[in-house]
Amino acid sequence: MSQIKDQVIDKLKSIHITLNGKKSNIIDEKFIDDVVIANKKVFLSIKADKSNIEKYNQLKVKVENELSKIDGLDKISVSLTSHNDNQLDKTQSNKSSRKGIDLVSNIIAIASGKGGVGKSTTSINLALAINNLGYKVGILDADIYGPSIPKLIGESKKPKVSDEGKILPIIKFNISIMSIGFLISEGTPMIWRGPMVISAINQMLNDVDWGDLDYLIVDMPPGTGDVQLTMAQRVPMSGAVIISTPQDLALIDAKKGLEMFKKVNVPIIGIIENMSTFICPHCNKETYIFGKEGAEFEAKKQNVDFLGDIPLEVVIRETSDNGNPILSSNPEASVSKKFLSIAEKIVSKVSVSSSTKNPNIIIE
Repeated sequence: MSQIKDQVIDKLKSIHITLNGKKSNIIDEKFIDDVVIANKKVFLSIKADKSNIEKYNQLKVKVENELSKIDGLDKISVSLTSHNDNQLDKTQSNKSSRKGIDLVSNIIAIASGKGGVGKSTTSINLALAINNLGYKVGILDADIYGPSIPKLIGESKKPKVSDEGKILPIIKFNISIMSIGFLISEGTPMIWRGPMVISAINQMLNDVDWGDLDYLIVDMPPGTGDVQLTMAQRVPMSGAVIISTPQDLALIDAKKGLEMFKKVNVPIIGIIENMSTFICPHCNKETYIFGKEGAEFEAKKQNVDFLGDIPLEVVIRETSDNGNPILSSNPEASVSKKFLSIAEKIVSKVSVSSSTKNPNIIIE
């Protein structure tokens, strides 16, 4: 497989361009995200600029033609992505022909370096909080091995299929929701290898009728493995939010998550400290079970925004177990207001778009 990847890289290096008067190739100019090869299939994306999309479409065709010359490849998938403009291979201007995530304005990854830090609970409550701010919101449960969203929303029915053959997301609490947990029984283990998991996630992204959304929250699987890397590279994300508890052990893994997103050019929106303090339901006394302000300190150290902290409260666990998250069951609760405050920071940061000068590209 490494021999095929070497051939792919060589072919990509053979595609010469002139960029702002300087002759080079698309590999050296970092036009290509990391190449993924699985089962004689090659997946890669070209970093594109929406305003110069025709030029990038020409480059896409050139890449496909060159890679088709390699023996041993069964499939070649080349997509156009733009982290600034959230465009993914939009070669068709007719809005009705778009599918999956094409009509989603912003995709935000909620991630952690390890499991058990409350990522899914935070994801669903942030989705509800952003919806409460007046935006159209969806949530994708991308944790194939341990889907939690169906339990958190108290829903187990299977999604329907539209007349066009698209999977219709489950609508609950006024948000669009999709999870592999809707398609399998709760006790069924997912004994799948990486390529099968990636294929399932791709289907939930592109074969689901997400419709016109302002925000799609992606509850990422824990860790920084192949699934996370592929998702980060193939989905045009507006940014990533890292969830961590204050303890040193969790922060070590949170830093790995930060570095992964930085390496694939996904903007870091900030860090949330979950389970920051335990509030006793009887005496209201605070106890810093996992340490104090560890995530806030790490955010400053990594030069990223600290978005806020969420305490460890019994009511969060109770409402989550009952399938009626705190933002839905009690939006006026103090912890709900914390989620709303964090949501406001996320929306504010994502809405600030940076304008960059369009490069002059000549494809040779």
